[in-house]
Amino acid sequence: MSMLALNDGPSRILTLPRRKSVFVVVNSSELSDEDLLVRIGAGDRTAFEAIFNRYAPRVKSYLMRLGAGAAAAEDLAQEAMISVWRRAASYDAAKAKPSTWVFVIARNAWIDRLRREKVALAYQLANPPIEESQEEAPDAAVVRRGDESRVADALAELSEEQRQVVRLSFFEDNSHSEIAARLSLPLGTVKSRLRLALTKLRAHWEQYS
Repeated sequence: MSMLALNDGPSRILTLPRRKSVFVVVNSSELSDEDLLVRIGAGDRTAFEAIFNRYAPRVKSYLMRLGAGAAAAEDLAQEAMISVWRRAASYDAAKAKPSTWVFVIARNAWIDRLRREKVALAYQLANPPIEESQEEAPDAAVVRRGDESRVADALAELSEEQRQVVRLSFFEDNSHSEIAARLSLPLGTVKSRLRLALTKLRAHWEQYS
């Protein structure tokens, strides 16, 4: 079983799924990215280590430029590289350069993370905790009040324009195009405000994770 970790910041171990491999041993550092992906598709773990060392730090930096925090970027980089290992056999050099292919995988991992967070955040915002009652346990009341306070604090960090699109998206379940029409804004402006709002809200909630 192969284990790798990014060499900057706290290490997170990446463990590869097992795969039967057939290949001739060569010096992987002398191979092109395309050749490495071909060998990874055949199960060459040494080739994967080479591609991991070439790309994982760059993928992490790319994800941070997209807005991911350092810890999230490292996790997503590991996730993206696992996808490279699993999907290398499907790589087609005629359709994309290796670097483009790897970074598209990373970008898609980031988009998937944002979608999951949006669903979770929408649930938190649209489903306030139940009203306190005589049957509510003291510890549950403390947790409930803490959640209420964190939601309020998170929303307070947004600009009025960002709170507006968050309310329309999460509380009223409007699509981006519906919000744009309602506010007489370009669709790109609505998406930009929501993206910035999610980045701020995610950074706020990471303090408690």
